[in-house]
Amino acid sequence: MQTRKPIVAGQFYPAQNDACIEELNDHIQSCPAAAKLPDTICAGIVPHAGWLFSGNVAAATFAAIKEKNPRVNTFIVFGAAHSYLHREPAVYEKGFWRTPLGEIPIDQDIAEAIIKTGTAISDPSVHSNEHSIEVQVPFIQYMFPGAKIVPVITPPCEESITLGDAAGKIIAEQSDKTIICIGSTDLTHYGPRYGFTIKASDDEGIEWAKNVNDAKFIELALAMDSEKLLENAVANSNACGPGAAAAVIQAAKKLGKTSGMLLAHTTSYEVMLEKMASKSSESVGYASIVY
Repeated sequence: MQTRKPIVAGQFYPAQNDACIEELNDHIQSCPAAAKLPDTICAGIVPHAGWLFSGNVAAATFAAIKEKNPRVNTFIVFGAAHSYLHREPAVYEKGFWRTPLGEIPIDQDIAEAIIKTGTAISDPSVHSNEHSIEVQVPFIQYMFPGAKIVPVITPPCEESITLGDAAGKIIAEQSDKTIICIGSTDLTHYGPRYGFTIKASDDEGIEWAKNVNDAKFIELALAMDSEKLLENAVANSNACGPGAAAAVIQAAKKLGKTSGMLLAHTTSYEVMLEKMASKSSESVGYASIVY
């Protein structure tokens, strides 16, 4: 049976079991929490940077899901397509994913159901070098013991919306499973290293990236306008995984949701300033949203 091995353990998060658990606990205990969550949660958006920068934000999404769904059978995880250039979403259909916490099985039944809709293909090879799903898996293993996953690389195109519709329909038909959708994306990548500088000064640009460019993505995500979110992200570079976000929004709409809730929004610039007392000419945005 095929097993995907971790590629960013030791870089984006700890490579050893004990250290991984310790850091997960730190992020879960210190993550932002909403005063009042929605009555039910069926989906969420998380960032996928190194845990040092975005672990607290990702933990906020998973903690909110845990509060409303103590036991989850399966997570469908829509990941960004950083290097995958095709339009068809790609599913890792069977086998296992390995992390420092052990192996987590693929929900082959749900994976096959998605593929049968014609909205995605089976191609485990495209997952080999993509980190956006991997960094979520230890959160799932630790917080939801026994859960399975369905990893899906989701390109930034209209096919992601069709995929989300299909996934929502499949979930709605499952009477004996609790299935949650996760969309993995970071927000604006601003600064010289990212080839994205449109303001005269670093400080002005970094402020614009968070309070204008990120804010537009968040506004559309909360309004659950997947079509405009996708269009805006491609035009304004305010998300690296807009297909993943569009898919999760569309699935949540299919499940009856009409709006999202923002739990946290920060940037790598703010994290560096807080944790390292260091300024930067670059910044990446991170948001936690639940539906």
